[in-house]
Amino acid sequence: MGLFDFLYSIVKAFCGESSQPEGEKPTGVQRPPQPQQPLSPLPGAWSQHDHIQYQNQANQQDEHYTSLRAKANQEGDAMGKCFQQSHEAYSRREGALAKELSEKGKQHERTMEALNAEASAWIFRENNSHRQPGELDLHGLYVKEAVSYSDKAIKEARQRGDSQIRFIVGKGLHSNGNVAKIKPALEDLMRQHNLPTEVDPHNAGVLIVQLA
Repeated sequence: MGLFDFLYSIVKAFCGESSQPEGEKPTGVQRPPQPQQPLSPLPGAWSQHDHIQYQNQANQQDEHYTSLRAKANQEGDAMGKCFQQSHEAYSRREGALAKELSEKGKQHERTMEALNAEASAWIFRENNSHRQPGELDLHGLYVKEAVSYSDKAIKEARQRGDSQIRFIVGKGLHSNGNVAKIKPALEDLMRQHNLPTEVDPHNAGVLIVQLA
């Protein structure tokens, strides 16, 4: 054994060997983060809440859902570009061109809204397929979508005679700047309906609305 081998054996003995995580391959391609699994000693010991939470996180990473949102964003960009060009054409007194670009912008807007409607319907259905009627998960929805679904849920809950409804709005940890957007929008909605609202003392990401 040479001097280098001898020193290497000493370093290895004290520091141990580093190894790449099993199944992980070096790549320059960035992948979307995987849903965080709820911590539990054994998968079989997961509660129903843990399973639902895990599935909801996976739903927001689903290729179908993310593709719909991405296409909607592209249509939104195209819409903005057309409206800007229409405004510029109008300023140059090119009325015919301005009208043509405006119509194209409106078409992109309709397509964007249709794609977002499909995405919101999918994520809402998947997130709430295993929940009780008096509880709604609003993760994955834009603010306007969340308000619309919540307004409808309130009407349905009243028709059932429910005394309260729970809205899972999240804590804003994945929002821009870590600032919750759905929660304050729903609180405003409940004030419009004159409905008492409180934050679940056991979960800051849940709003409890009293209906009676």
